[in-house]
Amino acid sequence: MSQRPAPIPLEEAQSRLLALCEPLRVERVAVADALGFYLAETLDARRTQPAADLSAMDGYAVAFGDMAGPWRVIGESAAGHPFSGSIRKGEAVRIATGAVLPDGAGAVILQEDIAREGDTISLSGEPPSPPDKHIRRKGMDFGEGELVLPAGVRLGPAQAALAIAAGYTVLPVRHRPRIAVLDSGDELAAAPGALDPHRMPASNGVMLAAMAKSLPCEARALGPVADSMAAMAEALSRAGDVDILVTSGGASVGDHDLVKPALEAWGAKIDFWRVAIKPGKPLLVATREAKGRRQLILGLPGNPVSSFVTAQLFMLPLLRHLLGAADAMPKKTIARATENLPANGSRQTFLRARWDGEFVTPVANQDSSALSALAGSNALIDRPVDAPATSAGDAISVILLENGGIA
Repeated sequence: MSQRPAPIPLEEAQSRLLALCEPLRVERVAVADALGFYLAETLDARRTQPAADLSAMDGYAVAFGDMAGPWRVIGESAAGHPFSGSIRKGEAVRIATGAVLPDGAGAVILQEDIAREGDTISLSGEPPSPPDKHIRRKGMDFGEGELVLPAGVRLGPAQAALAIAAGYTVLPVRHRPRIAVLDSGDELAAAPGALDPHRMPASNGVMLAAMAKSLPCEARALGPVADSMAAMAEALSRAGDVDILVTSGGASVGDHDLVKPALEAWGAKIDFWRVAIKPGKPLLVATREAKGRRQLILGLPGNPVSSFVTAQLFMLPLLRHLLGAADAMPKKTIARATENLPANGSRQTFLRARWDGEFVTPVANQDSSALSALAGSNALIDRPVDAPATSAGDAISVILLENGGIA
């Protein structure tokens, strides 16, 4: 029997995975359809925002330096309907929030600081200080030609609004990745009805596909698949068009763990296997060349918590990379531990935990099959290799999860 390879460190494994592929091709889509994608190219403003000096408040525009009054009201400037003339000393224009400042105006006095009788107004409160306090200057937000969004930023509602304001109706994004999820094992049943004790509902396929769909990708399930080479071969034959194949289960070393030989028979080449993390050591990464392109294969453990954690650490970063994210890795933050944590060993360990915005508490059940504990978690405590023991109140590193259930 050949000797098993030594597990490799997490960061090395992640770097090797992303080095196996490039972001997918660029396409252009309507701004509304780009939400959730990552911008494929830098975005320079095609216009200036605002395009003219505007009033930031409802009030009266007066000439620069003419702050004593009284003034004669000579017209009105409304949003979308600017005053066509100019202002001289002793004159004022009624102005609305967002309206263009008339020529010659240098200040906007709030309407609550003005007393009006007919067409004559006078100061009843405090004048603005400085005089242009209530004026939004031309180009205050951005100027034509300025960088407004860098490549690799994820496009949310605010970024979409900014792109439109900058003059764009379509945006460059990466093509939507296609992913197939294959969970395998004779113990798995497609429906969670009345099952014999030796069987269990297949939940990993739905879980992993749902995680993938948190990003703009097409995800479909190929399982559950029985533990036989024929069944695996048939399932793999339906994955020839995907960018990523994710398997769950069968990548360990038991007699019924058939993922590795089935993948090799399918034409896949194993890049690495076994990563120094807990949970999730028996993780496999492979590639397959098909029809002039490369498919990526992730073999995740079958235990649901192990599958979830490794999907956070590998599947989601891979999808972000294919989508062109500037930073594909999970985001980490610092939290305060609520209890003592023992020293860690030779594998980087991820503890399921609850985070309240400042403090983080490991859940009691850290078993790699405990779905109830996973569903009650919204963070992973990251314990580095050989990390020393920590005490309650110490700052520790955590990965925040979008996991439902926790506000």
